[in-house]
Amino acid sequence: MRVAFGVLGPTVAESDGRALALKGPRHRAVLARLVVARRRVVPVTHLVGDLWTDPPPGAVGAVQTFVAALRRVLEPDRPSRAPARLLVTDGPGYALRPEPDAVDAWCFETAVGAAARLPATQALPRLEEALALWRGPAYAEFEEEAWARGERSRLAELRLQAVEQRARTQLALGLAAEAVPDLDVHLAAHPWREDAWRLLALALYRQDRQGDALGVLRRARAVLADQLGVDPGPRLRRLEADILAQDPGLDPPAGPTETTARLWTRTAAAYDRTVAAGARARLETTVSLIRNLAVTGGGGLAAARQHRMEAIAAAEEFGDPDLTARVIGAYDVPAIWTRSDDPEPARRIVEAAERALTASPGDAHEASRCRLLATIALETRGSRAPRGPQAAREAEEIARRLDDPALLAFALNGAFMQSFTRAGLAPRRDEIGAELVELAARHDLVTYEVLGHLIRLQARCALADFAAADRHAAAVDRLAERHELPLAGVFTQWYRALRLAASGQPAGAEAAYRDAAARLDGAGMPGLERGLLPFALLCLRVRYRRTWSDTESAETGPGDTGPGGTGSGETGPGGSDPGPVEIDLGADWGPYRPWAVPFALLASGRRAEARAALRALPEPPRDLMYEACCCLEAVVALEVGDRDVLERARTRLLPAAGELAGAGSGLVTLGPVEDHLADITTALRAPTSPVPPR
Repeated sequence: MRVAFGVLGPTVAESDGRALALKGPRHRAVLARLVVARRRVVPVTHLVGDLWTDPPPGAVGAVQTFVAALRRVLEPDRPSRAPARLLVTDGPGYALRPEPDAVDAWCFETAVGAAARLPATQALPRLEEALALWRGPAYAEFEEEAWARGERSRLAELRLQAVEQRARTQLALGLAAEAVPDLDVHLAAHPWREDAWRLLALALYRQDRQGDALGVLRRARAVLADQLGVDPGPRLRRLEADILAQDPGLDPPAGPTETTARLWTRTAAAYDRTVAAGARARLETTVSLIRNLAVTGGGGLAAARQHRMEAIAAAEEFGDPDLTARVIGAYDVPAIWTRSDDPEPARRIVEAAERALTASPGDAHEASRCRLLATIALETRGSRAPRGPQAAREAEEIARRLDDPALLAFALNGAFMQSFTRAGLAPRRDEIGAELVELAARHDLVTYEVLGHLIRLQARCALADFAAADRHAAAVDRLAERHELPLAGVFTQWYRALRLAASGQPAGAEAAYRDAAARLDGAGMPGLERGLLPFALLCLRVRYRRTWSDTESAETGPGDTGPGGTGSGETGPGGSDPGPVEIDLGADWGPYRPWAVPFALLASGRRAEARAALRALPEPPRDLMYEACCCLEAVVALEVGDRDVLERARTRLLPAAGELAGAGSGLVTLGPVEDHLADITTALRAPTSPVPPR
């Protein structure tokens, strides 16, 4: 359990987002006093002197009692005789030893210091995050305590400096209007801050409010004279003179947005003048723009798919197979999800690629041929046709022969998409991901480096290696932030919901899944979005054999009893069965609806119809959800005693016996495959009385 401490406001302690009960004011005082000490030892005698002006008899024993109570709250799972790890006894006293990022005041200082060394575009969000940590005055309930006075003053001054540093950063970025409201509030509480007056006047001037700017400077002069008996300093006086002279040096710098916009406009105009309207170069340049548009997320991805089809159609009109091959193959956008967002356009792209391959001469450029084959492998994802794996193998062979890093990365993406011919191939996908990470990092192929980490995240989930999966998720988030790749964070957010589901926190996982689904709205990935939330919740509820109402608190965790729950928390393998899983077929299940129908029928007591629906299920698509769908079939087959389906499920799942069912998606899990296989085996050995599923 990780505990975080807050002192930028009333003193609090939290774990997993929930406030810990710190009991009375003296317990909080002990905790706050130890935070002030910054991991150093505070002797018991000092704690007594800090807590009482006139210590009562037994004060030392009282402090020991407070510490013992705090330890029970901060480390509830610590065995009674085991040494404390967080609030430790050291020599003559006690020390609090949290991680450096576990105290909000320490995080605030670190962020402000880091922002001072960063460029303005990176510094501003760091300062915003740092200032958002404040919930009130530091150590708010200990305003009168001598031991807190120095730390309170130091943090308060640092906060004032951070507010002014944020305003300077906003002005540097051309965001004068955004700086004004915060500076107004800042000066109302701290009117002696000369630099704040200067920044406010400058911000107003840069909004073409010269009169208001001069009015602020006059007000500053009056306040300083009335409250401090001093005249404005040289910087304020110089600013007033420069405003009166309308000095060009006061004009705002061109912010990055403005500069980029001007550069884009000028470059596009020059291109338009220089390159003929019907030139083939225009088409290839357009595809490069479409490729970049695809990784921006949301509307960009949807627009990229539409314009890509238009570009391919335009290329084919030229009647030049080489041009068509270049236009098709230039769209080397990494893909991680194994279900097509648009099956019909995907089919047409494959047909165009096949036509280009057929029309190209025998001595056609091998790189173009490789890109066409990799495209076919990518666009036939989820299909059971042999063409996809065949194209993937041939593309990889050509790329390795040509020793072209970018080409090999593209081909490896195709190989990944075609690595779902059966269950149990997570180790193979882990190898693909590892090669992609190493190759992309060495050759600065950032989007493929992200892809490699995501593939490894999925594979390590399947292999129940969550420590490694955590590292890959963190790497994805770092790269996505640095290179402005918003879609990558969609997958890491879903992974963290899976992480809760796999660690025995079903109610917390449900809340996390709902939050992750909200982020999918407008992300431009319908192949991922459609039906994913209800399917994830179905897997969660089948795994834990629980049903929750939509309004149940997400704080319900292991050991709590939700509606339909057993009170045991972990009600997966070995847990009792509270009854059928309730299903709302009114939700948009997308492609997963066939696997939901049998559960809905079972929940309404229609076992014969559930058995018929089970028998009518299509073969699960060969994609990231393959093992999950197979396990869901097995669960229903166990309920209705269908031996044929159980035999089929066992055959399909055996190659994945060492994996977590569904976890290879990085999105959902149904627990260990071997548990499902054990249930199937038990049922098949006793066909007249099948066991309830785990």
